Amino acid sequence: MYPESIVKPMKAELTAVGFEDLTTPEAVNAAINSKGSVLVVVNSVCGCAAGAARPGVKLSISGAKRPDRITTVFAGFDTEAVVEARKHFAPYPPSSPSIALFKDGKLVHFVERHHIEGHTAQMIAENLQTAFNEFC
Repeated sequence: MYPESIVKPMKAELTAVGFEDLTTPEAVNAAINSKGSVLVVVNSVCGCAAGAARPGVKLSISGAKRPDRITTVFAGFDTEAVVEARKHFAPYPPSSPSIALFKDGKLVHFVERHHIEGHTAQMIAENLQTAFNEFC
């Protein structure tokens, strides 16, 4: 588990722009199973989270369409919340960072780590905005 002093500023990159920090399994289930569209970002300390995932998701929500709720869990810190979130990501294997979009409790779009590594924040934002236009 990562120390809070390392994780806190990385969480703040998303919570400062409106992402809801889900820290318990109950909060994860309540968010995912809510009506409408919900974005769940599995945040992490890795370089691709810092260089592409977090900037990409922040850029993606600035478009005309965006999910009703934007949320995040932190891998290696909010362990139980991340385990619960990943139960909803099937058939995709665990990866962090990753990004899931739900519509009325159903997974409709998923971005795995290998779709984040080596991609720019702009590419990730465009991928997500395409999904938002279809499902939000």
